[in-house]
Formats: sequence, C-alpha cells, structure tokens
Amino acid sequence: MSGRIEALWSKRAHRGPMDPRADATLVPNKGMAGSVGRSTRRQVTILSREAWETATTELGAAVDPSMRRANILVSGLDLHDTRGRTLRIGSCRLIIGGELTPCERMEEASPGLQAALTPRWRGGVFAQVEEGGEVRVGDVVQWEPGDLSSRA
Repeated sequence: MSGRIEALWSKRAHRGPMDPRADATLVPNKGMAGSVGRSTRRQVTILSREAWETATTELGAAVDPSMRRANILVSGLDLHDTRGRTLRIGSCRLIIGGELTPCERMEEASPGLQAALTPRWRGGVFAQVEEGGEVRVGDVVQWEPGDLSSRA
C-alpha cells in the first residue's frame, strides 16, 4: 500500500507558526532541517489526512491540518498501531517510534479536538530519520516490505 505527501510544515520557533513548505531535507538522527523543537525520539511528526478528516468531521468543525503542528501530512496510509514499522519516502527511511498523543493545544484549535484525535492514533505518529534526503509534496510514501520489526 502506498500514499503520498499532501503537505509539509516546519516550525521556526517554539510555539511559533507552522510554515508550509514545498520541499524539505530530512537529516538522519535530527529531523527536518530548519524546524525547531524536535527531540531525538520525535524527530519528525506525521499525520494522516484521512484520520484528520474523520476527527474534524465528527466534531463538525473545519480545522486546517496545520493546526496539528505535524511536519508531514500523508494520504493513503493508515498510521494506527505502526510502532516499529519503516516508512519509505524517496531515499528517506523513517522508523515509526509511536503515537503522537494529542495535547491540550488541540483545544485551542477547536473545542473537543483533543478527544476526537485520541482513537486509533488519529493524532499521528512520531518517527526517527534513519536515512535522510529530500522530500517534496506529492512524493510517494510506502511501508517497507517485511518491516514489522520491534525497533522503536
């Protein structure tokens, strides 16, 4: 199963706005170049467009996905329960570290959004960059075959 990158965002400052990007460089063991506030565990954050739309439809609210503050918006991939899986985007390999738990900042975007993002990892996932490179909006994203290892 494959999907595609729908959007890319970076953050210049802690609690700062999310800046849309057409492309980005993913740096091994660091994250997205030019985006601040990432830890060694949460180098890159990924959100599913379909999961976001399900949550916001349940709320009856039109909330832009950039409000989730993730780096990468993908379509066509189910991110639920993917800890340890390897996501391939062009030459980049990302190891999914776990669920990106929705925080109280989601309530600032829309009341009830934090709870709506809680089921089935709708809030997205965090990942470590194992192999870096350039990524662009429109790039194909896919799970690496045989990637159900316990790495995380």
